[in-house]
Amino acid sequence: MIKILVTGSGGQLGLCLKSKSKEQKTLDFVFLDSKAFDITNSSQAEAVFSNYNFDYCINCAAYTTVDNAEVDHKKAYEINVIGPKNLAEASNKFGVTLIHISTDFVFNGNTNRPYKETDLTDPLGVYGQTKLDGEGEIQAILDSYYIIRTSWLYSEFKNNFVKTMLKLAQEKDELNVVNDQKGTPTNANDLADAIINIVISRKKGFGLYHFSNLGETTWYGFAKAIFEISKTKIKVNPVTSVAFVTTAKRPKYSVLDKTKISSVFNINIPNWKVSLDNHIKAIQS
Repeated sequence: MIKILVTGSGGQLGLCLKSKSKEQKTLDFVFLDSKAFDITNSSQAEAVFSNYNFDYCINCAAYTTVDNAEVDHKKAYEINVIGPKNLAEASNKFGVTLIHISTDFVFNGNTNRPYKETDLTDPLGVYGQTKLDGEGEIQAILDSYYIIRTSWLYSEFKNNFVKTMLKLAQEKDELNVVNDQKGTPTNANDLADAIINIVISRKKGFGLYHFSNLGETTWYGFAKAIFEISKTKIKVNPVTSVAFVTTAKRPKYSVLDKTKISSVFNINIPNWKVSLDNHIKAIQS
């Protein structure tokens, strides 16, 4: 039996992993949310790791409020940098393989082709910088790690773009949605499947990986697809980022190249529209 700790288990990805854990007969999961395990506390990290004989730790804990991070630097730094550092040190001490989730926001978006793992990073804001610094802490401490960058996560759990759009459609007749930021919507369940696939494979292909669904779109294209699939009647207007003043800058293009993770672990990644279609049909059934 492979024993796995999931930190930040109260978030989207953690809850998707929890849902899928029931199907796994060879994996024994321990799910700890931020109340049960504060990853910014190093002594707590050591205590949790020493109490169990974990094989893997999947770190789903993160400070993901992009705009708030510009103001609350300290909290973003503690959760996104100190937290992964503590987990890496505990993993190193107790012989645990760390799987850490990172973001497309480590890139500046000044390109027009999908980003590879080897491309130069250049975060535009505090959120992206702290996530990149967290990656660096892990890489400095561990040899046995997987860092997986992802983008535009949604699921049946917590707050996300799909839920927000469907909710707003009940309240409004018309919506303005940004059409000059390109990326890839990612079903958190597909990411959870990929992580489980990595664990079960027992391959030692440690390192940095990118994972999102296939294809690319804008937030406007994403919204249009949500309403088309859900058969929701609402007018959607494409607008530029200038129409929405935000505290943090966002990359104009953050599509991730998935060639590496797909080939190393033989993962069949669905197109974002196919996955979205399956998701909406499931939540509407």
